[in-house]
Amino acid sequence: MKKLSLVLGLWLFAIGSILAQQTVTGNVTDQSGEPLLGASVLVKGTSSGTVTDLDGNFSIQVPQGSNTLVVSYTGFNTQEIEMGNQTTFNIIMEEGVTLTEAVVTALGVQRDKKSLGYATQEVEGEEVSRVKDVNFIQSLSGKIAGLDVRRSNQLGGSANVIIRGYKSLTGNNQALFVVDGTPISNDNTNTDDQKTGRGGYDFGNAAMDVNPEDIASINVLKGAAATALYGARAANGVVLITTKKGTKRKGLGVTVNSGYTLGQIDKSTMPVYQKEYGPGYGAFYAAGEGSGLDYFDFKGDGTETLIVPTYEDASQGQRFDPNLMVADWRSLYRDWEKYPYGQLFPFVAGAHDATDFYETSTTFNTNVSIDGGTDRSQYRLSYTYFDQAGILPNSELNRNSVSFSGGYDMSDKLTVSTSVNYVYTEGLGRYGTGYDGGNVNQSFRQWYQVMTDIYELKEAYFDTGKNISWNPKGASEPDNATVANFFDNYYWTRYKNYSTDERSRIFGNIQLDYDLTDWLKITGRLSTDRYSEVQEERIEVTSNEVSRYERFNRSFYENNFDLFANINKDLSSTFNLGAMLGTNIRRSGVESIRAQTNGGLVVPGVFSLANSISAIEAPTEDKSELGVDGYYGRLSLGYNRLLYLDLTGRYDVSSTLPKDNNAFFYPSASLSFVFSELIDSRVLDFGKLRLNYAEVGADAPVQSIFDTYVLNSPFNGVPLASVNATKNNPNLKPESTESWEVGLEMRFLRNRLGLDLSVYESNTFDQIIPVAVTAATGNTFKYVNAGQIQNQGVEVALNLGLVRLKDFTWDMNINWAKNRNEVIELFEDATNLQLASAQGGITMNATVGQPYGTIWGSNYVFDDNGSPIVTAYRGGVRYVKTSAPEVIGDINPDWRGGVFNRFAYKNLALSFLIDVKKGGDFFSLDTWYGFGTGLYDITAGLNRNGVPVRDKPEEGGGIFIDGAVVQTGTDADGNPISDGTPNTEAFYASDYRSAIGWVAAPNAYHVYDASFVKLRELSLTYSLPASFIKKTPFQGLDISLIGRNLWIIDKNSPYSDPESGLSAGNIQGNQSGVYPAVKEYGFNVRLRF
Repeated sequence: MKKLSLVLGLWLFAIGSILAQQTVTGNVTDQSGEPLLGASVLVKGTSSGTVTDLDGNFSIQVPQGSNTLVVSYTGFNTQEIEMGNQTTFNIIMEEGVTLTEAVVTALGVQRDKKSLGYATQEVEGEEVSRVKDVNFIQSLSGKIAGLDVRRSNQLGGSANVIIRGYKSLTGNNQALFVVDGTPISNDNTNTDDQKTGRGGYDFGNAAMDVNPEDIASINVLKGAAATALYGARAANGVVLITTKKGTKRKGLGVTVNSGYTLGQIDKSTMPVYQKEYGPGYGAFYAAGEGSGLDYFDFKGDGTETLIVPTYEDASQGQRFDPNLMVADWRSLYRDWEKYPYGQLFPFVAGAHDATDFYETSTTFNTNVSIDGGTDRSQYRLSYTYFDQAGILPNSELNRNSVSFSGGYDMSDKLTVSTSVNYVYTEGLGRYGTGYDGGNVNQSFRQWYQVMTDIYELKEAYFDTGKNISWNPKGASEPDNATVANFFDNYYWTRYKNYSTDERSRIFGNIQLDYDLTDWLKITGRLSTDRYSEVQEERIEVTSNEVSRYERFNRSFYENNFDLFANINKDLSSTFNLGAMLGTNIRRSGVESIRAQTNGGLVVPGVFSLANSISAIEAPTEDKSELGVDGYYGRLSLGYNRLLYLDLTGRYDVSSTLPKDNNAFFYPSASLSFVFSELIDSRVLDFGKLRLNYAEVGADAPVQSIFDTYVLNSPFNGVPLASVNATKNNPNLKPESTESWEVGLEMRFLRNRLGLDLSVYESNTFDQIIPVAVTAATGNTFKYVNAGQIQNQGVEVALNLGLVRLKDFTWDMNINWAKNRNEVIELFEDATNLQLASAQGGITMNATVGQPYGTIWGSNYVFDDNGSPIVTAYRGGVRYVKTSAPEVIGDINPDWRGGVFNRFAYKNLALSFLIDVKKGGDFFSLDTWYGFGTGLYDITAGLNRNGVPVRDKPEEGGGIFIDGAVVQTGTDADGNPISDGTPNTEAFYASDYRSAIGWVAAPNAYHVYDASFVKLRELSLTYSLPASFIKKTPFQGLDISLIGRNLWIIDKNSPYSDPESGLSAGNIQGNQSGVYPAVKEYGFNVRLRF
């Protein structure tokens, strides 16, 4: 009811804001008199607009005070028509090609795209708001060549954004985000344990606070030449976001945009459970060989009843038999009145498995924006309410966003403008991640009994409010029979052991522009980004884990002051001069404190640090500040609209580097050759060659120069301090990236066909990395400058106007990119740098001669022909594993691409996006454990002999895997060898020692190809015709059916979403308790006044 009242209030407010307007009608044709379908008709200086219908007719509401129509159509010259007192127009369009295209570049300066000697790619705001995602970054996937977005499939989860490959060995590799000239934080506060899969919550990345409803356009600066003016933070590319603005005109415009979507899990990204075998690990229980069952004395008189091994978290037990009556977890709880103590049940699989635990997610989004102005001012005010309930019980994300932008001409020369955004976000019950009891999916994918009925668990919790687990100690500890052994009731986990978080943030700027002359402008801009956040985690009393309350407070600020002069002057009829000279002062800081209870909670349900059984340990506190003073300049020369030369330089002085090495200079040079100016062709509209070279870099992490000390809890009243594990280095210098790029842009047939091709290479030197040192120093690592990473790649963007008929159009955009990444060298003779270790015995690494992000683990042993070798094992066979870890995969895709199509028929428009990724690998801890615990369908059923795979191999059972050869001996070094004899034996598949599970299988068996082809977005929009709209006070009404992640067309990972990860950051390629993809579908209504 609260949400409904809010929506009604917003709509009533919007309707009440409509001002007096008049209706203008007309017809648009070409020079031969043929009507033009889809011509754009705008009221200049307003948000009012429409398109022509099948007969070229249009009708538009014109606010009071507006007097100019702007009419445009692809392949024709744009016309501006003064209306006067006339209300009907016949407009004849003249053929022509407009080549001027303004784009936003570094520092928010608009420039003509044809003059740029580097690659940029722009996405209109409509492309990220049409089918919304709570994290707008994820809406860029498949739309920008060279941009790789990875996600976690979690409620408000973080997105990893990499442009043209990984460049830093241990530093930040994600792009810089800039909103209306304001650099904003994209920090991720997830812990190291969370990122490596050991548990925790994904609280998202900070850039997701940008509201997609406010975005007018996104321009991605890919190479170093495009970003060099940002200096030390430019190595990874820049995402420039321009927000919507008001217009200089009289009157008021109002837009209301409201949508609702539902989401359901994609079952192709969940385990397929076997339903043939019950709990436990087979023949290891009291009832004897092969039975897989225990006995329990419910009456206390020595009478024993068959009971399943509830204390186990596996499904490698006895074959189900509906005629066999047994006790299970439901039999043990006296507090649950539904079943009598000792109740027996048929020995069968649960009627409702883990897929039934997930709920239908809902997303509700409403935006109201007001824009207007005068002949000297413009403004826009926007409010967005966003509410999302996740696929897990008791999960919700709520966000309120308010933005204001405005500008005022104080005189003919002086303009003041501002852009301010306030965002307040609340999260409830974010999803647990990794190998952790707080992550229900860790159980569903790894440790689970298929006999468990999820609906019964739900009833048990809501009937009693207690932690009635499917996994009690039972027969293993009769005195503690109802105590959870490994896993709590999943509903207890979600409603009792949950997280909450909130973030309050403001970012924006105020800017003054002064036109000294018609060719010289002085700009001063003061911008800020600051937020505070609180994250709380809870473990309730009587949970499997010790009860706990943990609190994390963090605040961040960044202030920037830019002052620069911008010159744009025609020196003659053939020469143009552009120049910029300016300075930037940046100051930022982070302060945080983390504390938790000790020894458990005194009072159940009271989550407070004061409710700790024992005195809390000393909180972990951190405070850091950073300062950078920068000076930058650009010189641009243009010759006869044919040749453009850009030279830029930036000089930064950083507080994170030692005084002798704290200043660094980053230059760039680019050349643009518009060869179409020399060609008179009716086919080629535009052609440009571009070439550039640049150097950029990254300064050192905060607190990496001088040694600092960690304060510990006092010992017997004596203060204690210890040194950091990593030794700092006062001689550090900044990382440096050198890059070059060549490109080709061409447009044909009146801009109906467009091509943008880029070839590039970048090399990052003097990496700031920790290298191992002797423990005698008191440290484990030391920071040094060493190492080199190289990226080479090709990017292609095609824009195709395939069909232009009287009543039908078809447009297609294609993006494709291939990046080859290689670690060239590390420190001295080192060949491998371990970035992180994860459960299952794997590590993530930077390996010389390999792409960044190699996955190391045990591998198959191969014969000379590349066939894996097997050896005898428990009556069957298993793979022979390497004795030392090897490279078994890497996280980088071979290539990425996207295909966007839009079809328009009269007032109906259909669009969809196909997102493609080829290559890349990930290790699945889920199948590593789950194959051993007997959850998955591969561990049951019949083999090719028609015999159950869990029967002994000598009895015809087991799993047959083709392509292996038999070990026939060892070489002189003791390594297994084979004479090539094909293996005909089955792999042992029973109990935890299964040849394909964690005990016997090599890690490489559980490395999967991360390729996919997805129907990422789909929308069907109907715009009410002008003939109807003109009878109303509205400017337009669009009704859309929308869908997101509707179909995984193809993938090579059988039980998960191949792009699902744990968190943003450098540590990728590890799936542990990951969440399924969610198919979302719904509707959207946009009303313009």
